[in-house]
Amino acid sequence: MDSLKIIGGKTLNGRIKISGAKNAALPLMACGLLINKGNLELSSMPNLADTKFMCILLESLGIKAKIINNIAHFSGNPSKHVAKYDIVRKMRASILVLGPLLTRVGIAKVSLPGGCSIGTRPVDLHIQALERMGATINLFNGYIEAKAPRNGLQGAEIKFPKISVGATENIIMAASLANGRTKIHNAAKEPEIIDLANCLNSMGAQISGAGTSEVIIKGVKCLNGCKHTVIPDRIEAGSFAIAGAITGGELELINCEPRHLLSLSEYLIKAGVNWKNTDKTITISSNGNLNPVSITTSEYPGFPTDLQAQFMTLMSIANGNSKIVETIFENRFMHVPELARMGANINLNGRTANISGVQSLNGARLMATDLRASISLIIAALRAEGESVVSRIYHLDRGYEKIEQKLINCGADIERIRE
Repeated sequence: MDSLKIIGGKTLNGRIKISGAKNAALPLMACGLLINKGNLELSSMPNLADTKFMCILLESLGIKAKIINNIAHFSGNPSKHVAKYDIVRKMRASILVLGPLLTRVGIAKVSLPGGCSIGTRPVDLHIQALERMGATINLFNGYIEAKAPRNGLQGAEIKFPKISVGATENIIMAASLANGRTKIHNAAKEPEIIDLANCLNSMGAQISGAGTSEVIIKGVKCLNGCKHTVIPDRIEAGSFAIAGAITGGELELINCEPRHLLSLSEYLIKAGVNWKNTDKTITISSNGNLNPVSITTSEYPGFPTDLQAQFMTLMSIANGNSKIVETIFENRFMHVPELARMGANINLNGRTANISGVQSLNGARLMATDLRASISLIIAALRAEGESVVSRIYHLDRGYEKIEQKLINCGADIERIRE
């Protein structure tokens, strides 16, 4: 497994282009299952392990799928209905093929997904919603086996008991080709939901309300290909913004959407970081002298759970005490023992982390446990004194495109060690 060797203490200065959003790209790729004719072309497609896995999964279902120079192409009709364990186990987002496959083919057999071990992310909301639309679903030998009624899925009133991005996406796709009208209550509001709806509408769907708590989908008979650009990755942009804040210097992030990061900007400014933005750029500058700030993660537009680990790293060297409350995933503090190895002073009490800022972090050998923990350890190592080696970075490659090259271009001393 590859690892990253980092010599800390380097100030970051320069410009970083933000890639397309992984969390938007994956459901957009699943739309390839819905095409009746034509070609779905997605530009600004991030070149990641997860997008490669999704291509492999779609190809296993009979779809022609390829990514060339950050442009993805999808065409053809699904000829198989089984999403096998060997592929699905590598990526939790594989569950996103369930809705489109079921509504297009009428039958789907999808392995229960794998992915990061940051907590339970049950598929019961997906299943219950599809059952409301008339599907018959059984769980057998680790697979979700689903069948639509003979005349197809039916529009329905769906009330999610809790917000779920994945379930909202799955039902939007399924309902796009269902019979009649579907209304989702308590829908997720993330920018990635809006991006999915915009793409589907360009394909001929009739979706309104995306980005609000109530989404209405009027089913259509067929969907065609289109050209669509994946939105910039707000989590990647936020991660680099925090890296700039902790190391000092000045970073300009281009090709991003600052309006998607209003909660992060609020807290970084409170921490004493200089934040300036235009419509498509963010400029971060800091002297590394930080105020303590407490946060609580929540669904969009609240503070993202996907930036919690990175922000904790920032607070670990702030001048005082701060607190982070994690409300989304119950096991998302696995980076804390690794930060403690670097000298961070963090105490856990359930879903609350109490952080006492220290003057400096020390280099260490570190092990990444999940995607966002990986980048938090990279950020810590950039600030730390001496050498750090972060292993198991295959997690990192799932969500950050050309991470070391982007940092090297801004002055970081970082090297990939291939094993």
